[in-house]
Amino acid sequence: MSIIARLSSWRWADRAHPRVRRWGVPLFCAVLGLPYVFTAAGESGIAEELALTVAVAVPLLWRERRPMLVFALITTIAVLATYAESPHDANASADAARLVALFNVGRFATPGQILIALAVSVAQLVARTAGLWGDGRPEYAARPELAMLLGTVTVTAIAGLGLATRLVNVVIAALQKEKDQQARLAVAQERARVSKEMHDILGHTLAVVVGLADGAAGLTEAKPQRGAETLRLIADSGRGALAELHRLLAVIGDDNDRPHGAPRAPQPGLADLDPLIERVRAAGPSITLDIDGDLTALTPGLQLAVYRIVQEALTNTLKYAAADTSSSVRVTVGPGTIHVDVEDTGPFREPRSRRRSTGSGRGLIGMRERAAIYQGQVTAGPNREGGWSVHARLLTTPPAP
Repeated sequence: MSIIARLSSWRWADRAHPRVRRWGVPLFCAVLGLPYVFTAAGESGIAEELALTVAVAVPLLWRERRPMLVFALITTIAVLATYAESPHDANASADAARLVALFNVGRFATPGQILIALAVSVAQLVARTAGLWGDGRPEYAARPELAMLLGTVTVTAIAGLGLATRLVNVVIAALQKEKDQQARLAVAQERARVSKEMHDILGHTLAVVVGLADGAAGLTEAKPQRGAETLRLIADSGRGALAELHRLLAVIGDDNDRPHGAPRAPQPGLADLDPLIERVRAAGPSITLDIDGDLTALTPGLQLAVYRIVQEALTNTLKYAAADTSSSVRVTVGPGTIHVDVEDTGPFREPRSRRRSTGSGRGLIGMRERAAIYQGQVTAGPNREGGWSVHARLLTTPPAP
């Protein structure tokens, strides 16, 4: 699986910078022909070698779009150059260009075209080795049969390598598609989970509103002032519930996992951070908590989002960091925003030192989905101390419409 991951990273880098390979390969083939240009005798010889080098290198720019046409063109040029008794008929630029063209035939052409290209390459190799064109002398007079065998194996391997590259790309694309599907499924599951929790918050808030309304009905005549205060509480609770409802991104999921008639208790908030950290400390890590700002004015949904982000970050620390690591949790409430920073010092737990970068990513997806409800964002990555850092920024007030 690590080989597939390495090939995927190369494929991603190639797609991110396609011009590097597109222009780099023809340039490399052209450079291979420069020694023959410099050592050619006379102006005519230099011109011939330079023309041959350019003629076989330039078509490689279209090797992926028209692989068979490029192969035929380069092969024709090489054969004509050899038949014309070029001073250096073994120009390395032409040989390298033919191999590159054959490789791309294996990558992009049909099976029938691959067989045709192989047959042409083998025939050309046999004729060249046996001296059937050019000056009529065998290129390898000592052991021509061995040279033919090695050459046939080489060209077949080049075409097979191109075909294998195509198959690997198909496998990588399938794995990437499966990974994307799993990521979308994880997003959907996390949104459903967030929706259920928001549903609990709204249900609890509405239950409080109903209870206050019942009390206000009896206080309106007996104690008008208390009744008015109760009505204001109802209005504040209702506005808060509406604000949470507007933030809800996903449709409220099925609630069949809740026992019938069970009360809808409020979800965890920032007041529950201390018990959370104590539970994590019991597993070994040393954790410090620093809260800066007033948390009482934050809505229950926002407190739940911050709580879950801290919880997921600390869970990752327990999974991937050594038991003696130290972590810090800092929650900063500013004007209109709240920042959450969770850092650990590592080191990674062996032998899974790379798991943080190659895991399922569902934890990070969950944190980002929760932050997105409050127009926020989450970043995560390694820090200077060799550990891992998570930073989240959420808006405490909805943006102006």
